Formats: sequence, structure tokens, C-alpha cells
Amino acid sequence: MPGTVLLLAASPVGKGRLVDAASVLPVLAAVAPPVLSGTETANVVELADPLEPQAVLTRLRAAATAPGPLSVFITGQLQLDRRQHLPHLALARTTPATVRYTGFPWAWIREELRLRPPGTTTLLLDLHADAETWQWLRTHPLDSGRTHAVHGRIAPPPPRREVAAPTYMKAVATVLRSGHRPQAEQLHQLAVARLGADAYADVFLSTPTHTTGPTPTPTPTPTPDIDPHIAIASAVQAGRHSVADALAAEHEQAAVRVHGRGAEQALHWTEVRADLAMLAGDPVRSCRAWLAVAGARLAAGESVDTPAVEAAVDRAHHQWGQIHDPAPARELGLALAELRGRVPGRRAGALDHVRKQLLQLQP
Repeated sequence: MPGTVLLLAASPVGKGRLVDAASVLPVLAAVAPPVLSGTETANVVELADPLEPQAVLTRLRAAATAPGPLSVFITGQLQLDRRQHLPHLALARTTPATVRYTGFPWAWIREELRLRPPGTTTLLLDLHADAETWQWLRTHPLDSGRTHAVHGRIAPPPPRREVAAPTYMKAVATVLRSGHRPQAEQLHQLAVARLGADAYADVFLSTPTHTTGPTPTPTPTPTPDIDPHIAIASAVQAGRHSVADALAAEHEQAAVRVHGRGAEQALHWTEVRADLAMLAGDPVRSCRAWLAVAGARLAAGESVDTPAVEAAVDRAHHQWGQIHDPAPARELGLALAELRGRVPGRRAGALDHVRKQLLQLQP
């Protein structure tokens, strides 16, 4: 099966730039796509200094839904937004004051890759952090997803008025230009060996678990024969959508019994079922599930601009737009309009769009 490769290099234009991220792309582009992917054939998508978070999200979402192995190479810098202190990948227009609106939330990476079958996704990261983010990472591991191999490095900010080079990713590219793609962990080790003493202050990441950062929290590697996500993904790939949903429903109910309806463990499975409904072509069920997730998160005290809340409402909105039956469209549209009034999201005019569509749905 063909592989997919996403090359993302991003850093701000101007004095806020910590690393010349895009300089690595010509080196990576010189590597044959099958070598980048480790498959016989591969599709490569390249994003160089993108301007808009939504553009990055669109490309990441398309890559995440592609069948076959996925390799994501990310080079850039991390910054925290001033309101929630959550990490974002800085884009071309990002400044310290506008991170929340112009940066790409790191949580979106985890969210978009969440349903991929375990063992099919590899992230290679070369990230620089500003001083505030570097300190934050010492107590807050960078969550990139629970079943993905993550390798790379996070570097502290360079000296003032200096722009760092993405030396780790260039070392990865140099290894790959030999024409051979070793296993991800070996590729990482070979790249680190090329950096030598110049990288003494960096933190190197090499783990298949769900937490990465200067002080990662140890977590067990999921066991393939007991991880329910594997069985669910297999059922979806075989077109057995009702079986996949039944499996997810069992785990959702078990999580509710143990942790409560609004607990993160239960909401995870509600989100899985929402995605499964989308994959099964049932936008009514998917929209309803995403509305339930958003409502539960808000009831649990999460703020209206929390990435998980915004993502749930955005997905409910998208699925609502796929509903062609007027009756459920009216019912869910009213609930969505009420929710959009509280959670406007990052795209201007979302509430107005719902209201206009509701007017057209009136009998």
C-alpha cells in the first residue's frame, strides 16, 4: 500500500524567528519519496512556512485519513499562547501576542492522528522552543498521540539575534539520501550521532508512547493484542462499521461506569464513536455525538476556547453541513446555533452560517 509523507517546516517571519525551518526542505525534497516513507511508493505533501492554521489543518487531515503508513516530518518552533499557555507550532505570521490565532495548536496534531491504526504513524520532530515554552516543557510533556512513534529533538532558544539551523532534521535527510530507510528508531540514532557535541543542551525524543518532552511521563506501550483501537480500526478497514461502533460503545459504557459520563476516559470513546459515524457516512449520528462531547466538556468546566471544545464544535458544524434530511438538520441546527453562540471558534462567521442555513430549513 502506498505511503504518505507530510513535510511541514514553519517559523515566523521577522525577529521572532528562532530557527530557519524551511531551509531543511530542499534537503528532504532531494530524498526519493519511497525512501522518505519506507514504502515502495509514496505521496509527498510539502508545506513551507504556511500562513494559516486552517491550511495546515486541511493538509494534516488529508494525510491522516490516507490509507497506508504515514510519516510526518515537522521542523519549526514552539510557542505558548498567552491565554491558556498551550503549545502551538509558530507559523509565518505568528507573534508572541497572536499565537492563539496565527499558530497551529499542537493539540490538533494529536486530534487528527487519533484514529489512525497503531503502528502506522511516525513523527520525526526538530523543534526549537522559546524561553517560556522551554520552561513549560519541563513539567508538561508534549502530547503527540498515544499510539505513534515519535522521534526527534527539542532545542532551547538560540542566543539572542541568532537564528538556529534545523541540524537534526538535516542529519535525518542526510542519512536518508543514502537511498535506504532504516527503522525509525535507528534513523533517529544515526541522526543524533551526526550532531555530536553541538547538541549538548538539546533533548532527544525516541518513544512510541503518547508523551514527549524534556521530562516525559513514562507510560506503557500499548500491547497490540489487547488494544481495542486495533480491532476497531481493522473493522473499519473491512467496512464493518456497525461492528466498529459496537466495540467502541462497549468501551464507552465501561468508562462511564468506572469514571463517570464527563470523564476524559469516557469522552475519548464518545469522540471515537463520532469519528466512526463520520467514516460510516452517518453525519446525523456524528454531529449528535460531537455536540454531546462539546456539551460535556463545557459542563465539566472547560473554557469555550479550549482546543478540545473548539474542535468538537467545529466537527459538529462540519457534520451538520453534510445532513440532507431537513428534520434532523433543523433539530441539530438549533442545538448547534446555541452552542455556536458560546463557542464561536476561530473561523469568523460560523454562527451566522448556522443561522442562515436554519432559515432555509424552515418548512
